[in-house]
This record gives sequence, C-alpha cells and structure tokens, in this order.
Amino acid sequence: QVQLVESGGGLVQAGGSLRLSCAASGRTFSTYAMGWFRQAPGKEREFVANISWSGVITYYADSVKGRFTISRDNAKNTVYLQMNNLKPEDTAVYYCAARTGGILLVEADGYAYWGQGTQVTVSS
Repeated sequence: QVQLVESGGGLVQAGGSLRLSCAASGRTFSTYAMGWFRQAPGKEREFVANISWSGVITYYADSVKGRFTISRDNAKNTVYLQMNNLKPEDTAVYYCAARTGGILLVEADGYAYWGQGTQVTVSS
C-alpha cells in the first residue's frame, strides 16, 4: 500500500509556471506507475499525464502536451508535474495516483491509490 501527498499548488497568472510534487510513503514506490489527474468544478476527473515505474515512458493528454512534464525520483519517493505556460482552463484540483503493474492507463479507475489533491488556479 502507498500513501500520497501532493503539494505545490497555488494561484498563478496565465503564462506562468508551477511545479507540483507528490510524495509517496512505502518502500515499493519504484514499482508503481504514477499518474496525474485533475478535476475542475462541475467536471469529471480527467487524465493529465502518467509515467512508468522506471520513468522511461511518459504519456500526456493532448491538452497539456508540450506544456507539462511529468518526472519521478525513485530515490526520493516523489513524482513531479512541471507545468509551464499555464492557461485559465488548467484551473482545477490536481491529484496524483498510483497503480501497480507495468501498463500505463489513462482511466482514473485503473489507479488504486490517490492523494488528497492540490488546488491550481490560473488567472487571466
């Protein structure tokens, strides 16, 4: 089992940057595929990015491709989401999630473990 805690959210102007962090407990972090999802008010939770256990394979939603970068440091049990050129439509609560197994999934129900979320607000 793994526990996840996100941090790094906040208020930023359009065009600005934020880096989200997700710290994981447990000794088996390096065996989990990790994902970032977000949920805006009145909308369903949506996939943002994911990364394989090794960090070699990443995948992004079209809406963030070229602006966001997911990475991980297995020595620190942490996964990151660097967000550049933020837009007002990126405003949401951002969640990190973990799943066992080597397959990267974009469906939220494929992830067994979730953090509590961190708010990102982008002003125009």
